[in-house]
Amino acid sequence: MSGGMSFELTEDQQLIRQSVAELAAKFDDHYWMTKDLAHEFPREFYDAIAGGGWLGMTIPEEFGGHGLGITEATILAEEVARSGGGMNAASSIHMSIFGMQPVVVFGSEEMKAETLPRIAHGDLHVCFGVTEPTAGLDTTRITTFAKRDGSDYIVNGRKVWISKALESEKILLLTRTESREDVEKRGGKPTDGLTLFLTDIDRDHIDIRPITKMGRNAVGSSEVFIDDLRIPAEHRIGEEGKGFSYILHGLNPERMLIAAEALGIGRVALERAVRYANERVVFDRPIGMNQGIQFPLADSLARLDAAELILRKATWLYDNGKPCGREANMAKYLCADAGFAAADRALQAHGGMGYSEEYAVSRYFRESRLMKIVPISQEMILNFLGSHVLGLPRSY
Repeated sequence: MSGGMSFELTEDQQLIRQSVAELAAKFDDHYWMTKDLAHEFPREFYDAIAGGGWLGMTIPEEFGGHGLGITEATILAEEVARSGGGMNAASSIHMSIFGMQPVVVFGSEEMKAETLPRIAHGDLHVCFGVTEPTAGLDTTRITTFAKRDGSDYIVNGRKVWISKALESEKILLLTRTESREDVEKRGGKPTDGLTLFLTDIDRDHIDIRPITKMGRNAVGSSEVFIDDLRIPAEHRIGEEGKGFSYILHGLNPERMLIAAEALGIGRVALERAVRYANERVVFDRPIGMNQGIQFPLADSLARLDAAELILRKATWLYDNGKPCGREANMAKYLCADAGFAAADRALQAHGGMGYSEEYAVSRYFRESRLMKIVPISQEMILNFLGSHVLGLPRSY
């Protein structure tokens, strides 16, 4: 990348945007409405993206990927959401796009050779098992435990909000190999004693129960109950007890991907609202002439554009090996906010029809609302900015 400030996408990046947009456009509102209402995984869409070679974007070339950066990955994620697929589309491929980063960076050569080409090809689905019912965002409080047994580990515990668990063959699983109490007794940090595995979902020892939820229903989220699951030591990623530092590696890029998806939903919602406001005639004039309709949409345009700039800065910093925690968190915060506001206003501009499933804006509304919660809530981002950036005392 060249020095100095540039807001232009490279030719390759523009080509990615264009190609993904063309591919995703083949899946219309009716397709997504049907999948969402039937709670059915969008396999045709997933296969089309995999067939286009897009899943291996950030996977190194020696493992069948393109070895591209987070900038390219966020362009892909934004276009997928912006096509009208929203979070149903984005979540179906999200884990494949950047979720395997701990394996890329810290996995054994055997593990990489066995899994990464299959991710790039699209025939391997992996889910990410971190969150637990009693731990929430305080990851150090997880209790799922991997107990050493000869050359294996025996794992027991429970995970919640695991996307794609039902479709997945493997799980990237964060466990404790040393209890938090034992770590504290020896004077360690709460983040010590966590170990990360990539292992098979053995349905004899893993029970998966889907959660009934408000939206994004084409991609299920589940509770996962793990009962005496035996994991061979070679399924461990890196060293025992270092798992927390491995997952940290992917947190900033994940914030950026989510930001891009929120931005994409905001953009498509705004587009639909503008189209409707131009066509819908009430009191002998298009409703878009009314400032009560026009001003909120114009305001959303400004906020989406501003949020996009901080996202572009964040991805540029990451791809150039510079610290990006501040920008990554701000991008997620501002894009989630702007995306949801745009969807809310789009729904309002449609009036009663906005509440109908026939118009996709009700789906965008439900899906964009999620972005203010995942992968981390807006409040936790303010905590991060308050304590880590502004230097205020930590509130928890």
